[in-house]
Amino acid sequence: MEGQKVLRQILTISAGVAVLGALCVLAVVGIHARAKNRAAALMAPASKTIVPKQTANVAQDAPADDKPAVLYFAKDPEPVPPFLTNDLSGKPISTAALKGKVILLNFWATWCGPCREEIPELITLQAQYPEQLTVIGASEDDIAPEQVAKFAQKMNINYPVIMANKQLDDEYGGIAAFPTSFLINTEGRVVQKDVGVYPFDYYNMQVRALLGLPVNARIETFEDVGQIFLKNAAHASELPGVSFAGLTPAQKKIALHELNAKTCTCGCGMTLAQCRINDTSCPISSALANKIVKEVAKGTTPANAFTPKTQSENK
Repeated sequence: MEGQKVLRQILTISAGVAVLGALCVLAVVGIHARAKNRAAALMAPASKTIVPKQTANVAQDAPADDKPAVLYFAKDPEPVPPFLTNDLSGKPISTAALKGKVILLNFWATWCGPCREEIPELITLQAQYPEQLTVIGASEDDIAPEQVAKFAQKMNINYPVIMANKQLDDEYGGIAAFPTSFLINTEGRVVQKDVGVYPFDYYNMQVRALLGLPVNARIETFEDVGQIFLKNAAHASELPGVSFAGLTPAQKKIALHELNAKTCTCGCGMTLAQCRINDTSCPISSALANKIVKEVAKGTTPANAFTPKTQSENK
């Protein structure tokens, strides 16, 4: 009997580990699938409605009806968070020294399947613009740099690879999924952030546009309210999956303050507003955010809620 009890315990633990592993795999696959679907949608003709939150688009080849695609870059982009470090070969790498070039800063890991799928695209991209572009691979691996270097050599990576750390991650707003790429223009400003794997033509079109080369695309801009740097979520007036319908301007201000003040309980460590922007599929931030909006609409303002100043108080 005792032996059967132990066996049941072992089987229960094994099942739990298997479920956890499956969930991790599904999470990575989900991110990959969303990126592919997003790229397909964004590479549609320019006449098709595209939500700015979904950021940029495009393939170098024109759509079937020969209409240009649409390429989105941040309006008034923020300066790139500076860093000075050595790559895996010991060569110094700094954002200051690379000013004047387009930079694609790619956060990745050797164990990440989508990252490995993307590497050949980045290799081709770097080879195509050897003097005008620098791809930088920021490895999130916990293994020794020497092991990452062996992997890079095996993959024939032709661009510098550095080891990421918490400070670097934090400066870029935290890296919630791999791969995550930041596109930096020749003036040293971050114009785009892409999460997941995208077609080569997508990256190629972005680089060409930033270099002033011909592209069959219409370039539009968007205000960064969290799509690139999550800290800017505090400036967002709308959030994915959150309806402010029926609120007065004052109530909406209260609701947005609450959503930027309260932390999501899904474990992401972000505010509710940031979580809604970073992961629109999160059911927890969706439920909590809409609950707060309903409480504000009913006048049952949450504890410690922000109350906008009146005009007389602002004077």
